[in-house]
Amino acid sequence: MHEPSGAAPILQVKNLKKYFQTPRGNLHAVDDVSFEIQEGGTLGVVGESGCGKTTTGRAILRLIEPTGGSILFDGMDIISLDKHRLRMVREKMQIIFQDPYSSLDPRMTVSGIIAEPLIIHRRVSGKKELAKRVQKLMEMVELEDRLYSAYPHELDGGRRQRIGIARALALEPKFIVCDEPVSSLDVSVQAQILNLMQDLQDQLNLTYMFVTHDMAVVKHISDEIVVMYLGQIIEKAPAKELFGHQYHPYSRALISAIPKIESAGSDTSTVLRGEIGSPIEPKPGCRFAPRCEYCIDKCLSENPPSKAVGPERYAACWRAEEI
Repeated sequence: MHEPSGAAPILQVKNLKKYFQTPRGNLHAVDDVSFEIQEGGTLGVVGESGCGKTTTGRAILRLIEPTGGSILFDGMDIISLDKHRLRMVREKMQIIFQDPYSSLDPRMTVSGIIAEPLIIHRRVSGKKELAKRVQKLMEMVELEDRLYSAYPHELDGGRRQRIGIARALALEPKFIVCDEPVSSLDVSVQAQILNLMQDLQDQLNLTYMFVTHDMAVVKHISDEIVVMYLGQIIEKAPAKELFGHQYHPYSRALISAIPKIESAGSDTSTVLRGEIGSPIEPKPGCRFAPRCEYCIDKCLSENPPSKAVGPERYAACWRAEEI
């Protein structure tokens, strides 16, 4: 795990919202989400598919336009920027996509893919300098020189994802959204890519927002973790503390589902029952209430605010201190 280099937050997200219009009403994909990421640190964002974690990352980069809220990067309000100024800021804010094949142009070589952002942003003055920069980036992500003119379909998933990482690093960013970058890889390759990303973070003082549904992965790489459910953050804590004790029943269920080597009959995982609520025009009350064994009447009528439950720990649950 990487220790943040300083106390200054490089990213401040406040009351972020992203709604999508549907025939049945607004789908609340991200609903009033707030957090900070310290420079040089890693914030893990976890939750089931459809909880809004990927949408949050893309809204922060304005790959999709937020419905409301504010996003401050290095003190600059991202939402208010015009296209020209946003393009300049995006050099410092990059993304690594989930699928290391569909995110690469199959018609371009490895060198062409890595060179593209350098050409678009006019970071090099000639072919020799461009080739030198590309070779340096390939070396950083441990891609062999012999792959310089190869095509993505000729490579395995791990090497494809290394291309994606090199492309993200080309413009020397400070902040990278990592959108489930190892979820489609074999376990042994996952470990290699995670170790590479941590080494690069140490070398370049990178700040990561690491989006994943894999609790074991997020434990390995994160300094802090936020847990999302149906568009909202329901718990936030330092990584070690979250895995030591959970104040929200949903967080507890996620962590109990991590595979363990246990003797027969000693399964302690929490099985969630009940129906997942709809994110379209959500009803009043806690969104997790239909699946919660601790649910009381108040949970069905009032949405619990995020409140401090300890040093640097927050939970959105009316009964956080009881469970």
